Amino acid sequence: MELPRHVAWTICIELLIVHAGPAIAQPASTGSGQPYPNKLIRIYTAEPGASTDFSARLIAQNLASKLGQPVVVENRGGASGTIAVQSTAKGSPDGYTLLFYTDSLWLAPFLRNDVPYDPVRDFATITIAAISPNILVVHPSLPVKSVKELIALAKLKPGELSYATGSTASSNHLAAELFKLTAGINMVRIPYKGAGPALNALVGGQGELMFASTNTGWPQVKTGRLRGLAIAGLQPSALTPGLPTIASSGLPGFEAASTNAMFAPAKTPPAIVSLLNQEVVRILNQTDTKEKLSNAGLDVVGNTPDEAAAKIKSEMAKWGKLIRDIGIGAE
Repeated sequence: MELPRHVAWTICIELLIVHAGPAIAQPASTGSGQPYPNKLIRIYTAEPGASTDFSARLIAQNLASKLGQPVVVENRGGASGTIAVQSTAKGSPDGYTLLFYTDSLWLAPFLRNDVPYDPVRDFATITIAAISPNILVVHPSLPVKSVKELIALAKLKPGELSYATGSTASSNHLAAELFKLTAGINMVRIPYKGAGPALNALVGGQGELMFASTNTGWPQVKTGRLRGLAIAGLQPSALTPGLPTIASSGLPGFEAASTNAMFAPAKTPPAIVSLLNQEVVRILNQTDTKEKLSNAGLDVVGNTPDEAAAKIKSEMAKWGKLIRDIGIGAE
């Protein structure tokens, strides 16, 4: 998900290392007699400027003062971002190596046979930090003002409506495929090299609809260049005031969102996972944190490790089945 330019520049000028302030959290037992934490903590993420990078740095700034130790965010891109994932999977399970990543972590194994990790076996889930629900937008020339009207039109004209997407298996592409399958409609895909070019093409009248990220699609709705029909979250969002959910518009249970979550290596002591969860969720629920994430197009979640792990397994089952059923793979 692309961030607004002013947010990306803000990230780029931040220091990587956040110096710790007074410790507030109580140390956790590591089972080795050493209190946790007692040294620098690293959070790996992918490329600079992404929503994960922004969120990880926001959390790191607060986590350092809460835990009383410096926290560093390291961008480890390359190999489709899997270097950050592998670095965590192979890291020591002691709480000093963490990962902040998107749902591509658990979707990659469905798209490629060469993924060098297991998203369930190799990681301890700390929390789902935030989600960015896709929004269903249409070109103003399309004579529909609701999801039900869109579905009715698509059924009246099978194979005639087209939808823009970014790369294959991207969040906006999968959302559109799920919508087609759930609604029982046939539309033609127009793929682009990224979500940005796809959205620009739709604004220019190339295609009829798209599932866009909230932070890029909603501004186009507010200016009237596109018409927003619904948001793909289970609940209405403050990110898109007044926009109903697809789930409440005739497709119960429909959800398609980009997800950001925090992980530790597998076998990290439960006490450490619990402490990190407690502090990260506390940070996420601070008013200023919520506001900053909202400005970046993210809705805070902040659930327990068990809830996060269960949600990820549920998402793997849903999207894995869709990917297999329609036979798509990564480009």
